[in-house]
Amino acid sequence: MRIRRTLAAASLAAIALTGAAVAPAQADAGAVLTTGSASGPAVSVGDTLTANLVSGTAATFTDGATSSNGVSCGNSSFSATVTANPAAPGSAVEQLNTQTFDSCTSNVIGVMGVQSVTVYNLPFTNTVSDGAGNPVSLTPGASGPMGTTVVLNTILGSVTCDYQNSTGISGTTSNTGNTIGFSGQPFTLVSGPGLCFSTGYFSATYGPVTDSSVAGNPLLYVN
Repeated sequence: MRIRRTLAAASLAAIALTGAAVAPAQADAGAVLTTGSASGPAVSVGDTLTANLVSGTAATFTDGATSSNGVSCGNSSFSATVTANPAAPGSAVEQLNTQTFDSCTSNVIGVMGVQSVTVYNLPFTNTVSDGAGNPVSLTPGASGPMGTTVVLNTILGSVTCDYQNSTGISGTTSNTGNTIGFSGQPFTLVSGPGLCFSTGYFSATYGPVTDSSVAGNPLLYVN
């Protein structure tokens, strides 16, 4: 009788061990950044993200957060490299490598045209959170404050307005349209004549943002 009980116990133990061995593992949590859909594959560190302005919109540099007085650029684009993409919830990190502006005009009195708008001291660090409101924080990199020079044509010749931000600007992302946007973000004038605004406010919405490192350039989602 003792032998039978011992064998039965051993069999139950073996079954339990076998069941534990074949039990499916817990699935990993989804990443903050995915492609194709919110439940799609995680964006790989090192991938390049790109976007132009949302169709029909402009990037603006104005004399007030809600003002329309200033410079408006019909074309703008960026390219960023993903440097961290942890499991959600959390924050992904990107390195903004390029940001360009062209097709720019101005409605400022005395300005005949816009020669160029140039971003300098790149790369910047872009932190993308999946927290409430999907906040984004774009901050300076090792090269110094985030800088932008605006060269204007006037009746007296060209004028250069040099703006900087040493603390960073805030924006948001949206999976509707796969966009990233900034509204009324301030840059302080560090050099330039009186024609230049003492503070230039930057606004732009880019999208759709895609992962150009993956075949087919799938859309970017923030989870």
